[in-house]
Amino acid sequence: MPEGSRSLASEPQHEPVLAAEVVRLMQPRPGGFYVDCTLGLGGHTRALVAAGAGRVLALDRDEAALALARNRLGDIASHVELVHADYRRLPDVLAARDRTEVDGVLADLGVSSLQLDDPARGLSFRDAGPLDMRLDRSQGETLATRLAHVDAETLADVIYRFGEERHARRVARAILAARDRGALGDTGDLAAVVRRAAGGRGWQRIDPATRTFQALRIWVNDELDGLDTFLASAWQALARGGRLIVLAFHSLEDRVVKHTFRQLATTDARANLLTRRPIVPDDDERARNPRSRSARLRSLEKLA
Repeated sequence: MPEGSRSLASEPQHEPVLAAEVVRLMQPRPGGFYVDCTLGLGGHTRALVAAGAGRVLALDRDEAALALARNRLGDIASHVELVHADYRRLPDVLAARDRTEVDGVLADLGVSSLQLDDPARGLSFRDAGPLDMRLDRSQGETLATRLAHVDAETLADVIYRFGEERHARRVARAILAARDRGALGDTGDLAAVVRRAAGGRGWQRIDPATRTFQALRIWVNDELDGLDTFLASAWQALARGGRLIVLAFHSLEDRVVKHTFRQLATTDARANLLTRRPIVPDDDERARNPRSRSARLRSLEKLA
């Protein structure tokens, strides 16, 4: 099992976000070919197959997630092909299989519970872990490497743009001061530094480290780079009658999805916007799965 992955016995229960809405909008059919661009632990893929999808091509950039999903999906393995790839490589993955059209594309842009709950990933400020934050640990620079060379102006821009943190300059200066005195050993140290720099007095709705950790994760993984290009390529890959569904979990991603979908609906007569407003989890789902609370689902259909 890849480094950092957990056994099925110790792994938290996994509930795919807005699974019923994904199935309702995708309308999977026997013989249909679908792509789950962000497999995670396989919840959405399982739901699509259970609803009738003939075949699902399932991508994930995280090898540990693929290993766990392979075990979880064993009983439906004949319907699913697992691929270690970033969703932005969708055109290459399809070309390698001589696929020119698919019946549906799903992209859940959220970070999975598997990743957030594993301290070895360094994604969460709840448990101390290495300054890594990579979603694909087979490539790319760790957070520690990036922080070792970044200047205060660039870091402040990252924290402000990707975290919408109003104290970005103060937080950036504090992080680099801690770096320079050798006080950034792990994510626990980082979170403490950020809380002191960004935190105010009294009760706060979210942990003061939340926005900065989000920003640093987006930065390390280049999460917004190429998102609009991916959406355009996924749209081009759809067969007539096919549907594209995207789940976003923060405003920056959702903004890109919203604008791209609206532009397609305006410029392409085949584009039918199925969600004029984003679909969000209801109270029951948010109570069962608090991490779903920020989800926004949008969907686009290529008219037949």
